[in-house]
Amino acid sequence: MEIKIRNDYITLGQFLKLTDFIQSGGEAKAALQELEITVNGVVENRRGRKLYSGDQVVIEGHAFLIQ
Repeated sequence: MEIKIRNDYITLGQFLKLTDFIQSGGEAKAALQELEITVNGVVENRRGRKLYSGDQVVIEGHAFLIQ
C-alpha cells in the first residue's frame, strides 16, 4: 500500500498513527516494543525514526511504501 506524505519526512510514531496501528502518539512507545516493524528491511524500534519518500515499512506483515 502506498502512503503519500506532504512534507519531506514523517516520523515512525506519526506513521503508526496515520496507518491506524495506534490511536494516539502516547501509544507509540508500547507499540514499537510489541509490533514487528522493519524499515527498508531493518528492524526498527525508534518512534522518532524519519521516513522519507521511497522508504518501505513493514508492520506485522503489512507492507507500506512512502511516497
